[in-house]
Amino acid sequence: MKPAPQQFAPAASTADPWEAAYSRFETPEQEIRKFVARLKESAAGEWPKDSEIVELFCGRGNGLHALEQLGFSRIEGVDLSPRLLAQYTGAAKCTEADCRKLPFADRSKDIVIVQGGLHHLPTLPADLDQTFAEIRRVLRPTGRVMFVEPWSTPFLRLVHIICENPLARKLSVKFDALATMIEHERRTYEQWLTQPELVLAVAEKYFVPAQQSFTWGKWRFVGTPRP
Repeated sequence: MKPAPQQFAPAASTADPWEAAYSRFETPEQEIRKFVARLKESAAGEWPKDSEIVELFCGRGNGLHALEQLGFSRIEGVDLSPRLLAQYTGAAKCTEADCRKLPFADRSKDIVIVQGGLHHLPTLPADLDQTFAEIRRVLRPTGRVMFVEPWSTPFLRLVHIICENPLARKLSVKFDALATMIEHERRTYEQWLTQPELVLAVAEKYFVPAQQSFTWGKWRFVGTPRP
């Protein structure tokens, strides 16, 4: 899971149940460490430090903090929620914008990252196709993408079973928080998880896979733009 369905949900109040659950699921420090580990697994340490990087669905900016910790400085965040963007305190430039219509020139970025935002898109395949077309448009020919999204693996299905157990939710704050988040994003979450072939087909329409895995309930994809 990744910061809220901020791209397409109405701006949440401090009492928003998804936001409240997310704050219980993991601390900002824990999320930054998670993002740093993911970036390293995706060979981010080999990326040129002067790469122009954009993270979509950046939310509060913990992914941007992770990039900063790895030595990148030419980084930007995009999100549709000004309230969430206002919570970011780093040096990256943040822009309020829709991922389906990015405010960047053609072939102007080296890397585009999405960590847990694509499964909040309201309509598949149309919104995913439009988002990927925009990402490819703004990437330089030598650029790359990195996606990390939930995936229906045996591990994730087991987690779902546990989350549905009232005793497990009572004993574990983390399981209860995750179950609450799933409840409040169920339509888009299940739409995403039940159409893996469609998701992969759209991804490979726009990007050439260089690194891809489906483990521990996650789809991890690194690729380059198709000509």
